[in-house]
Amino acid sequence: MANKSWVVVSLVLCVAVAVVSSSDPGAPLIFVLGDSTADVGTNNFLPTSTARANFPHNGIDFPSSKPTGRFSNGLNSADFLAQILGLRRSPPPFLSLKAKSLRKKRFSGVNFASGGSGLLDITGKTSLSLMKFGTPEKTPLAAPSVNQKNVVSLTEQIQQFATVKRNLTAIKGGRRVTKKSLFFISIGSNDLFEYYHSNSSIPKEEFLTSLLLAYENHLKNLIDLGARKFGIISVAPIGCCPSQRIHNTTSGCLEDLNDLAVAFHARLDALMFKMSSECKDIKYALGNAFEMTINVIQNPLPYNFTQVEAACCGAGKLNGESFCSPYANLCLNRDNYLFWDLYHPTQAASKLAAVTLFNGGPQFVTPINFARLAMA
Repeated sequence: MANKSWVVVSLVLCVAVAVVSSSDPGAPLIFVLGDSTADVGTNNFLPTSTARANFPHNGIDFPSSKPTGRFSNGLNSADFLAQILGLRRSPPPFLSLKAKSLRKKRFSGVNFASGGSGLLDITGKTSLSLMKFGTPEKTPLAAPSVNQKNVVSLTEQIQQFATVKRNLTAIKGGRRVTKKSLFFISIGSNDLFEYYHSNSSIPKEEFLTSLLLAYENHLKNLIDLGARKFGIISVAPIGCCPSQRIHNTTSGCLEDLNDLAVAFHARLDALMFKMSSECKDIKYALGNAFEMTINVIQNPLPYNFTQVEAACCGAGKLNGESFCSPYANLCLNRDNYLFWDLYHPTQAASKLAAVTLFNGGPQFVTPINFARLAMA
């Protein structure tokens, strides 16, 4: 991002913190659900999971260069959204909580997101999805046994929220949980990756229909638990990830995969409109991650990005042939890279995404942005 843009970002953050401060007893609780784009360490607590990032070079720009389990060189978009709302960073992972955490005066919410998860319960649990991640030691991978757990599915994440709500209701009463809380959801890309690379015989339209039906059921379950304010992030142009570009002889994006992401967003947009019509007290903001990201890829310099094809941390062509690990190549100018590893954005890209979601116009967020959602 150019210097002028960074000034704009700083002003947006200052205004946001003034509007919704964590010291305000009426500030909303934040609940984050989704996949590795929002995971802040959930999978650290799954010892057999291959979808982990709790080792270097991950976290190199986090305080003390600590690898936290975020698939990033530092913070991710869940952290920056929380910062805009007055918090230090994202609420902690559910699996890290103890009962006393819910009694804290400054309790701010919970992050349930789990790297590798999807809208379908099977996503993240197949041998194909396990090969997506791997370990820093590059050991052979096998499908997990019944006693192993690779990811926390979205179904399980919602069950975990139900547990939190019961405990909060017993401690503090349920009104704050159900009336003011913000639910940030970032999920769907792993479902599309696995469908595309499995060469499934299921027609595209049929698969997307089943995917959106699953999304609708998840949202209805959250609504039944009292959720009313949803900040939803759609799927980015995943065909432009370094891991996908390496399959193109020209190193260009895989357009068939991008077409899936575009179709997914269109259907999600229609679903949210339908659900908000059926349940009048629902408020939502839908972030078009595809438009947000493709806008940067096609015009990177105004945002201070000079590399939008290769990963900062990785190996092989475009650093997109293996995951970030202690043995990987590491770029020096990390703020100039769009991609941290072969799938995920850098801290700089995540910050830009969060600010756009919070303050963006209808090209990027509809029908309202996250700022208006927070104040609704």
